[in-house]
Amino acid sequence: MTTTEKIARQVRKDIIWSIYHAKSGHPGGSLSCSDILTLLFHRVMSPNKSNKNRLSDDYFILSKGHATPALYAVAASKGLIRRADLKTLRSINSPLQGHPDVQHTPWVDVSTGSLGQGFSVAVGIAKGLQLKNNLKRVFTLLGDGELQEGQIWEGAMFAGHHKLSQLTAIVDYNKLQSDATNKQICNLEPLVDKWRTFGWNVVEVDGHAHQQLLTTLMADTASTQPKVVIAHTVKGKGVDYMENMPLWHGSVTLSEQQYIDAMTSLGCSLAELEEYQNV
Repeated sequence: MTTTEKIARQVRKDIIWSIYHAKSGHPGGSLSCSDILTLLFHRVMSPNKSNKNRLSDDYFILSKGHATPALYAVAASKGLIRRADLKTLRSINSPLQGHPDVQHTPWVDVSTGSLGQGFSVAVGIAKGLQLKNNLKRVFTLLGDGELQEGQIWEGAMFAGHHKLSQLTAIVDYNKLQSDATNKQICNLEPLVDKWRTFGWNVVEVDGHAHQQLLTTLMADTASTQPKVVIAHTVKGKGVDYMENMPLWHGSVTLSEQQYIDAMTSLGCSLAELEEYQNV
């Protein structure tokens, strides 16, 4: 197991732990994007050199804002917040709210929640950097159900037209949304063709294969096109009873037994469970 794979496993445990304490949250889509976020913040994005309150000198926008349990767990793995703070998720007066909030978490670039808006902001930031000849990169993570929002395709058209090559969008393509499959609610296919039609460089990857993801995200091409990485993932990844089940999209309350079963499924030992109790 590689270093980032070990970190991603810890991130998944912390996601379940935080949602259990919150008695609310979105486990399915947080677990599906854990490998993506781990690699972005630990390997792909430029290290922070200028501001201790930022995760990176590059920009990252979590457009699927309900996946904050994953974002916060990765922030803890980077030492930006205390791991103990994760159990305050969604609590009144906690900085770790159910969606990112720049006022309480200054290392977050954009407050997000309403689906589609984070992507639109990412497009705007990329255009601003282009106008200033600034080479910083912009990464944004989208949910697949989010692609049903109209402003996603307005932004995609704009980014393709203006050749925003500093922009990388990553689609957490777990094929499920709130109540059912994407296909049942509003089919997204042919997804690759749609992005290509709007002038994007499209790459499909296994969203849990670290080397494949890393190679794709770090590829430095001479293309003038924005890039979209369609990452095929499993909703609820790592927790056997949650995988590919719409029920665990959110917002859900985990019973003590469900919490223990989920942590055990993620490889948590009895000793680790006791350590969590003492955090």
